[in-house]
Amino acid sequence: MAHKKGAGSTRNGRDSNAQKRGIKVYGGETVTAGSVLVRQVGSTIHPGKNVKLGRDFTLFSLVDGTVKYEWRSRTQRKVSVYPAAS
Repeated sequence: MAHKKGAGSTRNGRDSNAQKRGIKVYGGETVTAGSVLVRQVGSTIHPGKNVKLGRDFTLFSLVDGTVKYEWRSRTQRKVSVYPAAS
């Protein structure tokens, strides 16, 4: 009998964790300040009013309010957060 396992099975089994990217909050939903809106690779969606861009292109809210996705130009989209009218 062999004293070592087959080389294939012992050298496999490592993989990186999923990045979990995508839109986290959709239009019309209410968010609190600091909430992550979108995780993305590159600036596919741009920051609008009351939204900042993180170092890894994550978009997050600066204020409590309602999320709205809008057109920045004919080809570019942006996301804004509008505070609730009081």
